[in-house]
Amino acid sequence: MVTVERDSALYILRHGETEWSVSGRHTGVTDISLTDTGEQQARRAGLVISALRGTAVPPVRVFTSPRKRAIRTAELAGFEVDETLDELAEWNYGDYEGLTTEEIRETIPGWTVWTHPSPNGEDPKEVSDRADLVLARVRRLLPSGDVVLVGHGHFSRVLIARWLNLPTDQGVHFGLDAAGTVVLDHERGEPRVGRLNIPPLDLSRNVFEVD
Repeated sequence: MVTVERDSALYILRHGETEWSVSGRHTGVTDISLTDTGEQQARRAGLVISALRGTAVPPVRVFTSPRKRAIRTAELAGFEVDETLDELAEWNYGDYEGLTTEEIRETIPGWTVWTHPSPNGEDPKEVSDRADLVLARVRRLLPSGDVVLVGHGHFSRVLIARWLNLPTDQGVHFGLDAAGTVVLDHERGEPRVGRLNIPPLDLSRNVFEVD
């Protein structure tokens, strides 16, 4: 019997729903908990990743952001966290922490985190440098097996862009909802997005959520 080796991949899981993610408030350094819905999403997201991986062999490493919404998501998804990484924290929005885009645009028309500064927060270069540090570590581990990162929306989208060697601001083109899963891998040596924004599994219907 011929055994076909399975290529390892990077799995990125965004934390489940919080009160601030529902209302659209920018949540960087604020340590906010998951809602009840967010906890359910996290459990279902674990089943999604298990199905996508298709193996009982655990990931070689599971890293989370230091924020409790990410750590809790990882735990509920069934992962044993190996390490929390400061580099996996969400974009620091500075003075815009806790504000919605609409509120920010009352004084800065057309503002987005991708195109405008966040006073007293991080600039795109700082976020990009953090992403590159995380991915450098991931690439060293991937020859030994899958790696799972549990983190946040904007920063995870930066990770996708940097995986593809794109500038930070190109993260705007990749959607990632609460408890969404991304699979980053390679095709013939070239980095690719294998799966994007896979929602948590709806166990009542045995299909993926689409809302």
